[in-house]
Amino acid sequence: MIVKNIAIKERMEHYNVPGLSMALIKNGQIDGTENYGLLEVGSDRKVTEHSIFNACSISKFLTGMLSIKLIEQGVLDLDTDVNGRLKAWSVAENNFTKNKKITLRHLLSHQSGLMDPVGSFAELNSSVGISMVDLLKGETPYCNAPIELQFEPENEFHYSDAGFCVVQQLIEEGMKKPFYQVAQELIFEPLGMANSHFPKTMLEVDKNKFSCGHNKSGALVKGKYPIYPYPAASGLWTTSLDLAALVIELMNALKGKSKLGISEKLANEMITPQKGKGWTGLGVFLEGTKKELEITSLGWGVGFQCMMVALPRIEQGAVIMTNAELGVHQMEGIIGEIYQSLMS
Repeated sequence: MIVKNIAIKERMEHYNVPGLSMALIKNGQIDGTENYGLLEVGSDRKVTEHSIFNACSISKFLTGMLSIKLIEQGVLDLDTDVNGRLKAWSVAENNFTKNKKITLRHLLSHQSGLMDPVGSFAELNSSVGISMVDLLKGETPYCNAPIELQFEPENEFHYSDAGFCVVQQLIEEGMKKPFYQVAQELIFEPLGMANSHFPKTMLEVDKNKFSCGHNKSGALVKGKYPIYPYPAASGLWTTSLDLAALVIELMNALKGKSKLGISEKLANEMITPQKGKGWTGLGVFLEGTKKELEITSLGWGVGFQCMMVALPRIEQGAVIMTNAELGVHQMEGIIGEIYQSLMS
């Protein structure tokens, strides 16, 4: 048992959670996994350590790691105007760009001045494909208004899927490859994340391994497998073990032992408060300082909720994934109860 003082199965029943998977990190290594329940309510498909859940916005943590890897390679730059690298689409100049230009640092820390249009970034409509350029122009059903600055960069913090769509465009143009292929080659393969995917259609879902999504009553959501067609922001499907491997890679990079070739300097940049905002790093959120520094990434989408939490300076952490949309913030449901048990 890696979780003490909490009856997991009873709490899952209380919160109508059909399936749950978690991996614990201690001393910079996997310390154990626990897996409970079913991938699909009413079926006999049990959750195992190889079960794949929708990570939703934890995708942004992976995108942060991929971005700093590409900074190391010289493909991206953290502090130059992103328009200098964008060709197929660029941020429109307006009154908010007069004094400051958008940088990758702004995008990864949600301080770019880009805001998500109301009602945007829903799950995939299987009959409607997507071009990232069309989305940024406001010409898709997923975002019916052009993405443009709403305030001056660094002036305000606004959580933004749109900002990570711009990061995706930067990566795809810089590498001349689709985002999912870059992630596969530079992250998944080197770290052995064999159960991590960015499915583009339902046809790519392996129904033996992928979990279905469920609502707060524990019933299946429409379509069973909600896919978000903007991988850098929210498209990752993965296991708790694979996500834990990514957390451990960040911990190793902080010690100068990165498998991906990420420098200690850039790894530290990722978990440093950005532009005076103490709670946001690059692709992760922050709390505490020095040895007690805690980083988190939360995923919440149709049918799924999950959490990554780590204390990188003391090399501890956990990944908790559920296949139910609980209807409350992670810290107010079963994920929060597990977090409190692990971190107390």
